[in-house]
Amino acid sequence: MSKKVCPEQKRRVFVGLSGGVDSSVATYLLQKQGYNITGVFIRSFNVDGCAERDAEDARRAAAHLGVPFYVFDFEKEYKKEVVEYMVVGYRSGLTPNPDVMCNKEIKFGLFFKKALEMGADYIATGHYVRLAERENAFSLLEARDKNKDQSYFLWTLTQEQLKHCLFPIGDYVKPEVRRIAKEAGLPTAEKKDSQGICFLGEVELDEFLKDYIKPKKGPIVDTEGRKMGEHMGAQFYTIGQRHLGAKIQIPNTKFQKPLYVADKNINTNTLVVALGSDNPALFKKEIELADTHFINPKLVSKFQVIGHKLSVFARVRYRQPLIPATLIKEEGGKYKLIFSKPVKFVAPGQSAVFYEAGFLAGLRGRRMLGGGIIL
Repeated sequence: MSKKVCPEQKRRVFVGLSGGVDSSVATYLLQKQGYNITGVFIRSFNVDGCAERDAEDARRAAAHLGVPFYVFDFEKEYKKEVVEYMVVGYRSGLTPNPDVMCNKEIKFGLFFKKALEMGADYIATGHYVRLAERENAFSLLEARDKNKDQSYFLWTLTQEQLKHCLFPIGDYVKPEVRRIAKEAGLPTAEKKDSQGICFLGEVELDEFLKDYIKPKKGPIVDTEGRKMGEHMGAQFYTIGQRHLGAKIQIPNTKFQKPLYVADKNINTNTLVVALGSDNPALFKKEIELADTHFINPKLVSKFQVIGHKLSVFARVRYRQPLIPATLIKEEGGKYKLIFSKPVKFVAPGQSAVFYEAGFLAGLRGRRMLGGGIIL
């Protein structure tokens, strides 16, 4: 007697095939579960030309698995929504996060919309994150592999989006994903993970930004306001940055401790540096947030009162350990995040994300509540 196929397994899934091992294994796992799979490579803006190689790797993975393959060309939209967003942010003195914007506008925006218009029931990606459904509501949980967890980049997702999303590798650790890829004979099994900002490839960020932001000499001062040297433009630096670049000019370079960017003033084109990673100037106890978004508003509905406090765990950068904090709603739609202890290297423009303080029975990880942009 043939095995009965669950109706759920007949549903159509468009998988974002990036050309890497994670999305390839995501495709393979869904195929093994009986879903009707279509692979899609999202063509976006790219500087160093690696996109063509990635597209070919994605095509090879789809061919190996015998699934239909499309290329969605979003290069124009990506340049507008992600690249221009990043450039404008740096120009104004912020440190924007293009990966968050890429997920919001491209992968779970344009790709999501087009896939559903073409008949998909779900989209799937190779993100390391877990999805849970409880009482007709969806939540994002930390991945099993805490070193690879990518929930930090997905805080803008909505209930309507999550209803049509699958994250097949969230319950696996990276070595297991590599092993599955090898056993399945996937051509991407040995491919190295991409690093840094995806569309830059091997191109350095400051070199890219110089095509949009004109370098301009300005003073470097210490935390006491004493001039130490000169830099080539405050916009090119971010809070917590240690490697200040070869073109920076500080006459006395024999310091006992490394220098870190502690602050910058775009109006005066001034860079403030602190000596040593334990310098108090590098820490903040509280921050203000804008554009705050909650993945499941019902979870925090009782909290939507000005001055109300919510205990959370938070992080202000990718892979940072979670820190106990208090989230407070303020007037004008803004929120304040107060940490249990000072946090190092807080960069305006980056994302702060927060998770439920406790664990609920039946959930496989800490539930992410949402996030916001650091002011």
